[in-house]
Amino acid sequence: MRTILIGLLAFLPVSLLAQNWQLVGFGGVANYQGDLQDRRFTTQQAQIALGVGVQYDINKHFAVRGMANYGRISADDRFNKDAGLRSRNLNFKSQILEGNIQLMYRFLDLESKQWTPYLIAGLGVFGFDPYTHDTLGNKYYLQPLGTEGQGLTAFPDRVMYKRVQLAIPFGGGIQLRLNEQVTLGYEIGMRKTFTDYLDDVSTNYVDPDILLAGRGALAVELAYRGDELKNGNQVYPTGAVRGGPNFKDWYYFQGITVNFRLGSARRGGYNGKSMGRQLDCPRNIN
Repeated sequence: MRTILIGLLAFLPVSLLAQNWQLVGFGGVANYQGDLQDRRFTTQQAQIALGVGVQYDINKHFAVRGMANYGRISADDRFNKDAGLRSRNLNFKSQILEGNIQLMYRFLDLESKQWTPYLIAGLGVFGFDPYTHDTLGNKYYLQPLGTEGQGLTAFPDRVMYKRVQLAIPFGGGIQLRLNEQVTLGYEIGMRKTFTDYLDDVSTNYVDPDILLAGRGALAVELAYRGDELKNGNQVYPTGAVRGGPNFKDWYYFQGITVNFRLGSARRGGYNGKSMGRQLDCPRNIN
């Protein structure tokens, strides 16, 4: 009996602490804004996004959340409203693998309210690797090609961009408490990045002869693709603007979140306070 009592007392802090932890799932879509997609926020050309994570409730308003997210982004000049950009005929696709930690602020107390709006902000690390297909359907990753002369001695100011970068995630959403353990939400999360190469497009067209000598014919072929279009410009536009380096690329997720609280949950507080009634000594029965 003594052993059982000691075991229960040892387990008690763990069970109380578990009430503050939640498992988080996310499902929705991903998109990006950059040189091939000039809209800040749109669902056009959106791709799938998924995520899993954990959340720790500090109190009724603040929580810390860690997430691992997967998404796909893509864009194609043929969908651009600008005829000049359509004639460029560039396109790309990329997977996004992201890990982040965020602080969440809930405006209302979900222990006593049915729903609440919330805000999130934090720091993330993500990986990307843009690729495209040629006219025969062959897949090529763009970063090693240095399509804008990156890494060539003729262009010392253009270095190969890193495929792992920092991001600042922020956004918000609405949460709805379905019961004492499950919460459903809708969230929009923006990602400010510090690279202009999510789409492999940033500066201008370099001399094709230099690019050919340094990177090969494939780099020249995929750096400018207007000649693939019917009645397209067959002349390589050396020195012309290819992208806008003054504006960094963004990506973002939006979709449904599901939170599942670990351990038993009772409405009324955090840090184990909601179980106070369960810990009271039994009353004498006469």
